[in-house]
Amino acid sequence: MSTIRFIHTADLHLDSPFKGMTGLPTDRLNNLRDSTFAAFTKLIEHAVKTKPDFMLIAGDIYDGEDRSLRTQMKFREGMVKLDTAGIPVFISHGNHDHLGGRWTRFDLPPNVHVFDEHVETVRLTVDGQEVLISGFSYQERHIRDKVIDRYPVAEGQDAIHIGMLHGSLAGDETHAVYAPFTKNELLAKRYDYWALGHIHVRQQLHETPPIVYPGNLQGRHRNERGTKGFYEVELSKTTASLHFIPASAIVFDRLELPCAGMSHANEWLTACSEVLESFKEHNGAGIVELLLTDIDREAANLFSQSPEGEWLEVLRDYVGESEPYVWVQKITFASQLNLSMASSALMQSVAGMIDGWTTEDWKDVLKDVYQHARGVKYLDVLTADEIDEVKTGATALLAAEMSGME
Repeated sequence: MSTIRFIHTADLHLDSPFKGMTGLPTDRLNNLRDSTFAAFTKLIEHAVKTKPDFMLIAGDIYDGEDRSLRTQMKFREGMVKLDTAGIPVFISHGNHDHLGGRWTRFDLPPNVHVFDEHVETVRLTVDGQEVLISGFSYQERHIRDKVIDRYPVAEGQDAIHIGMLHGSLAGDETHAVYAPFTKNELLAKRYDYWALGHIHVRQQLHETPPIVYPGNLQGRHRNERGTKGFYEVELSKTTASLHFIPASAIVFDRLELPCAGMSHANEWLTACSEVLESFKEHNGAGIVELLLTDIDREAANLFSQSPEGEWLEVLRDYVGESEPYVWVQKITFASQLNLSMASSALMQSVAGMIDGWTTEDWKDVLKDVYQHARGVKYLDVLTADEIDEVKTGATALLAAEMSGME
């Protein structure tokens, strides 16, 4: 059996607005806003250089249905480069870039096939190997029904069958649940590869056959941490090999810095600089949160001398703007700092109670905020990281209030 080679990418979110990045210098903010285009350029350049048999884009090319002319033009330019290189492209639009959006459309070159709202199967031949690709595009933003039921079962032992689906596992509420499916429903179709999109975390749900989320091409905020990119896949009827290709122009991440025994500010600044330099070496440009851990009484006494905002300002001045540029978005003190600064029995008791709350407890406590009709559009899904941050902030506020009462 012949082996084919293709690129699987999804969730490009071109022209993402990157909200909430207060304090970032204007030129750096512009670089951040262009980072989705920079990541897209890396994708196109890699494809032109390596010449895969075809490319799959599994939804959310654009960040919103009202895509700009500039964004569409840049995407079209990339498709034209692939057309010149003889690389077919198959596109399945998702919930962010659904077909029902209102925008001035650009005509795409002949190498691009865009699936419509009905599940269809496209046939192509790669060096004598027949390949069948099935997929569909969202007609509107909210697709709640199980579109997987409309996909045909693979027939014929010789052809390679690939399914493209922008959606999520039924019951997985880490993302909004659209076009839900179960792993068994995918396997029942007997395809050789499932090219998924919608979930921004890179993951392989099944090995043989591969059921794959490549994640998004460029992280867009602090909850989309780590290097992002796409997969280059070699596939036959009996084997599959996946190679991850990094594409992030700017990497979001959280860095931990142990602070035990620190008693002078210059010690802390030097340690911060070393952590950031290590990050640069491995990731290049980035936007990071600094989590200060292992805070004993000595370190707690050091940090209590100045407010958190001043520590952050001094750190930004100290590290400067050397390339590749890393912006420290925020500093978070671990809860040990707050507990050591507020030693009353009441503080210990209340903090212990908060620390013992389950995810369901937190959802109940925060329901007035997350159920507010006007405010909910500014909030992400309540994740474990969000809960940890609220917990740390609540403990800090409690410590400050208790300190004022003593």
